[in-house]
Amino acid sequence: MLKITDTLSPKQARKLVLLSQKLPPLKQNGSAISASLSAIEHLGYIQIDTISAIERAHHHTLWSRNPHYQNTHLDQLVADKQVFEYWSHAAAYLPMCDYRFSLPRKQAIAKGEQKHWFKRDDKLMNSVLKRIADEGPLMAKDFEHTGKKKGEWTTKPSKQALENLYMQGDLMIRSRHNFHKVYDLTERVLPDNINTTIPGKEEHLRFLITQYLNANGLGQASEIAYLLKNTKAPVLLVLQEMHSSGELTQVIVGENKYYSLSNSLQLLNKALPRNKLKILSPFDNLLIQRKRMQALFNFNYQIECYVPEAKRKYGYFSLPILWNGKLVARMDCKAERKNKLLHINNIALEPSLIKTADFAHALCKELESFMQFNNCDKLQLHKTTPANFKQMLQTAIKDLT
Repeated sequence: MLKITDTLSPKQARKLVLLSQKLPPLKQNGSAISASLSAIEHLGYIQIDTISAIERAHHHTLWSRNPHYQNTHLDQLVADKQVFEYWSHAAAYLPMCDYRFSLPRKQAIAKGEQKHWFKRDDKLMNSVLKRIADEGPLMAKDFEHTGKKKGEWTTKPSKQALENLYMQGDLMIRSRHNFHKVYDLTERVLPDNINTTIPGKEEHLRFLITQYLNANGLGQASEIAYLLKNTKAPVLLVLQEMHSSGELTQVIVGENKYYSLSNSLQLLNKALPRNKLKILSPFDNLLIQRKRMQALFNFNYQIECYVPEAKRKYGYFSLPILWNGKLVARMDCKAERKNKLLHINNIALEPSLIKTADFAHALCKELESFMQFNNCDKLQLHKTTPANFKQMLQTAIKDLT
């Protein structure tokens, strides 16, 4: 078939990406929990993170796409066997309907073809597996502690054995208790009717490509293969084959070339709710690939919780702010849960943001929902960059405080 190539303006490319990412969210039908499941199935994964300066990233990412999201949804979806925990590019919640596509990694780890970060102890792994088989679901703390802690990583041998068994597919996470994993045998966690056939190499690559492009609008081989070892070259080969067959369109944005599903460009006929502002998690699916955000949104973002305090420019946990189809600011904040007080330590505006009064009004409206999401009923604004934005924002939010 004839190869198809389209040229998009940066504005069109951003619109395509945001509509594909379901940001900002459109009106939704059905129950709140079904909307959460729909978001996970569409995006392909929701990254799990432990930082709790505000509500954790997995909750935040879903709330950004489902205004009626409740923090109980993920536990319920796991219990209902509609979602499971495993590894994407990082620890994540994945749709159960995609379970079989987690099997190639599990098989490779089990065979020793792909390394995991914990050293294998087969004798201990067999012992741990037998205990769970005999006793039922267990947590790491149910095993005797014989190791030491180093930083935040435990060297407890039984924990390493649990994680190795989990990564190679013998165990799954049945639930979490106070955020601690509860491990159980895979066959006791999976739904009875789940497809467990291992996809072939090409089928798996096609899944990675179509899932990514459906959720992200457009992409390159390096983005589709992000943190997936030894997959960039085969992904590129299948991308080229799918383009030649007409399944994909090549999209040029500025000096960069991307691929898109051939029907995805029809999304550009839809309206993007530009006036709706969203405060995003640093681990949101939209943002996780920083080079991509620089190229498409001209947004140079780094999460600074891993940066020494003296070297931070924006703050410990700055949240990117989406408005008018662009990433226009970042807000460092912390929820003081005991006093139900949300501290805004700093709001830094991008130099390209011009309509600051309109932005302040949109931010004020969203802050009310954001405070409720974080179980806060008071707000304290400490600093803005530039400094003269502080008075404008304080005026806009005076009814909230």
